[in-house]
Amino acid sequence: MVNKTDQQLYEEYKNGLKKEKRIVITWQAGILITFLLLWEMASRYYWIDPLLFSSPSRVLSLLTERFSNGSLLSHLQFTLFETVLGFLIGTVAGIMIATLLWSSKRLSNILDPYLVILNAMPKVALGPIIIVALGPGFISIIAMGAIISVIITTLVVYSAFSEVDPNYQKVLKSFGATRKQCFKEAIFPAAMPTMISTLKVNVGLSWVGVIVGEFLVSKQGLGYLIIYGFQVFDFSLVMSSLVLIAILAALMYKLVEKLEKWLTRHTS
Repeated sequence: MVNKTDQQLYEEYKNGLKKEKRIVITWQAGILITFLLLWEMASRYYWIDPLLFSSPSRVLSLLTERFSNGSLLSHLQFTLFETVLGFLIGTVAGIMIATLLWSSKRLSNILDPYLVILNAMPKVALGPIIIVALGPGFISIIAMGAIISVIITTLVVYSAFSEVDPNYQKVLKSFGATRKQCFKEAIFPAAMPTMISTLKVNVGLSWVGVIVGEFLVSKQGLGYLIIYGFQVFDFSLVMSSLVLIAILAALMYKLVEKLEKWLTRHTS
């Protein structure tokens, strides 16, 4: 029987992870390619209505044409700016509110039923009120992107703060640490994985909020193009906008994953 060294076992472990990652990526690529091929075939052979569902070749042709003449780039930049800003505001505001609630047990008990009610409310329905209050501009759209994620961020992060092992605080307090120091050294770092998970959820929520806001008020952006495409029965434009939203949302999700790995490396 051959005894393997720790280095050999570690190399085998790393190779196993790389192999698993290759398998996952291969399956992901295979599913995407299969979906695109089926979509193209279904459109060409009229298994689906090509007027309504378009096809990958038409979408690619339209995107190439629109990017070439520059008519699509401004819409894309406008929506991306609103989404990123709404995402950051909603996430940061949610973490700050959760921190405030953790700092005061009485305040959290007072606001708990209101937060639950606000979370149950359809935030999209607040769109017209937000537009009237903030005006029919990009500020109201950014507010939609932030509001749709701030409550869920607050609830999830506050729950993570509350569920941290109390023994961490007891140890720190035995050395004379204040409540603020306990939060900085134990509570906040322990809740970091939950906050990263919340970021991943907020990527999708921010896109939903911004696109709905553009449906209601904008004269620019991918949401506006979707509505315009429906109005003029240009469903290739609609599908192209949806494809771009999917690509941008996936890129944002990957950036959050990169942030997660960086934080894990530098906080471990």
